[in-house]
Amino acid sequence: MIERTTLASAAVCAGIGLHTGARVRMAMRPAKPGTGIVFERSDLDLDNTLIEARYDRVRSTDLGTTLVNDDGASIATVEHLMAALAGLGIDDLHIELDGPEVPAMDGSSAPFVDLALRAGLANHPLPRRAIQVLKPVSVTDGGREAAFLPSLQQSIDVEIDFPDPAIGRQRFAFEVTPDAFGTLVAPARTFGFRREYEMLLKAGLARGGSMDNAIVLEDGKVANPGGLRFADEFVRHKALDALGDLYLAGAPILGLYKATRPGHGINALAVRTLLADTTAWKWVSMRDIAARSDRIAQT
Repeated sequence: MIERTTLASAAVCAGIGLHTGARVRMAMRPAKPGTGIVFERSDLDLDNTLIEARYDRVRSTDLGTTLVNDDGASIATVEHLMAALAGLGIDDLHIELDGPEVPAMDGSSAPFVDLALRAGLANHPLPRRAIQVLKPVSVTDGGREAAFLPSLQQSIDVEIDFPDPAIGRQRFAFEVTPDAFGTLVAPARTFGFRREYEMLLKAGLARGGSMDNAIVLEDGKVANPGGLRFADEFVRHKALDALGDLYLAGAPILGLYKATRPGHGINALAVRTLLADTTAWKWVSMRDIAARSDRIAQT
């Protein structure tokens, strides 16, 4: 993935938002090199309905990542789609939605990966840039911890620990490549506890949640008739979420992201903290990184 990439053709899907319950149609269209990932709310009557997928547009991280532009246009729960784009190495894309939230689909990134691959990927004759971590950067938030560590590869290592016996302590690490993401991470679904459902509804969340788009836990067991896709599906989904949140940096981050009890809030904090320290990172060409990796492999 050394050249900037977009879709070869448009891709369209429809579904309901996990938290709003709103029916949404989403169209992903090719974009010019350098555009980045840009959302558009076609249903809003505002001067500016474009929302850039950037860390400085994050306005809420409550059970999902919400982006907001200066005119108040917002798009919620972007992390599963952003993870799919990060995993496939898609840099430039225009995403039009007629509702307030990205469709939940099945609660994972797999449907978005399939949608993009069916549309096809197209490379631009423009080098892909990445953010290379130069020194360790760490953050804490309550009992949560996260750090970026220098590396020539983009890797994610996360650990969770839930008192619920269906989850317990789990750890998962992977190097971000299209194959690894597509097979090991993309199918992992979001999850929630049935005992919290009524509370979430009162808070205006989870209105579109069901066993069709989430793993539901009840009395220490998985309630979904089909069970789990992976024995450690819960921590794999946390790795998925982290990848999507990190891609809001505007480019892949070359380094190891290591997090304990990660969530959208600390993922966003880690990205802000890294980019705020200009001595901790630099822009690099993926073509140069690939050449360096080849030289190292040959020695």
